[in-house]
Amino acid sequence: MIEIFILSIIQGLTEFLPISSSSHLIIISNFLNFENDSLSMNVSLHIGSFIAICFYFRNDIFNFIKNKILFLRIIISSIPVMLVGYLLIKLNLIIYLRDIKIIAWTTIIFGFVLLLSDKFETKKKIDKNFTLKSAIFIGCFQILSLIPGVSRSGITISAARFLKFDRYDSAQISFLLSVPTLAAVSFFGLTNLVENNNIIFTKINLFSIFLSFLFSYITIKFFLNYIKKFTLIAFVIYRIILGSVLLIVAYL
Repeated sequence: MIEIFILSIIQGLTEFLPISSSSHLIIISNFLNFENDSLSMNVSLHIGSFIAICFYFRNDIFNFIKNKILFLRIIISSIPVMLVGYLLIKLNLIIYLRDIKIIAWTTIIFGFVLLLSDKFETKKKIDKNFTLKSAIFIGCFQILSLIPGVSRSGITISAARFLKFDRYDSAQISFLLSVPTLAAVSFFGLTNLVENNNIIFTKINLFSIFLSFLFSYITIKFFLNYIKKFTLIAFVIYRIILGSVLLIVAYL
């Protein structure tokens, strides 16, 4: 049960912060030798985050008619990462990216990318300037998030900042982009469970969904409030420290 609690916290906190949830789950599971790092558990954690983001933006999602153009662009923006991610999994290439050395370098490198992007002038807003061209640009950047350590949240916020969206709207774009992405991850995971005749969800899975939902929702609310007042430098510093520690561990 302690493992479930820890994994749920890690998923909830890191899925929406620009520090990479996949790398943290890999690091924690590997170094602590967790036994619950299974496909069904991974699916459960992502379902929890998916429900949280849908619940937080429920008014925007339910008001689809008013926001249909925005959501159409969000879906278009999500297509590149879904296609590339599907190919990486089907070709069994994703496993080669789950190396600690790769995670260490990407954590540091894309920490500096986040720092650079945060210095751009900001004058664009999501309701006026999130064009189809912007959606495709951010969507192409999001492909990089398939590499553990890059961070889906981090790279999409960076891409939006490069396009001169302000921090809050960049975070909103990133969070909205997570809706189709998390939906696809959850669906694909459930499909694999069905194919492997392992669709049984235990009380532990349901508990992990609830905890992941809870911590994800708290993180979304905290980050959107935080980013109104502060820069992203704290996350950059954290990434550099974490990446440096990982490099020491990996190469010594």
